[in-house]
Amino acid sequence: MSEKKGSVATRDRTQVREPALYKVLLHNDDYTSMDFVVAILENVFRKNPSEASLIMMNVHQEGVGVAGIYTREICETKVAIVHQLAKQNEYPLRCSIEQV
Repeated sequence: MSEKKGSVATRDRTQVREPALYKVLLHNDDYTSMDFVVAILENVFRKNPSEASLIMMNVHQEGVGVAGIYTREICETKVAIVHQLAKQNEYPLRCSIEQV
């Protein structure tokens, strides 16, 4: 490759952006057992027992609680898993996704 005398070599810089984050929200209902919600938080969202209990109580008292914060694709996968497990266990537990 030949360079002209007096020219300056430049590089294009590509700006890399972090992916947007979303939170998975668990919604309270009058039928899903507290034990099932704790099990979901421990097994799907990998929360320790004390953290899972705290989130479950927040869902119970406030009507909604944050199960975790992830990229959109991970949120969608976790919501699908929760809905599938709730359906298999005949609970109406619902989740939603909200951008952080």
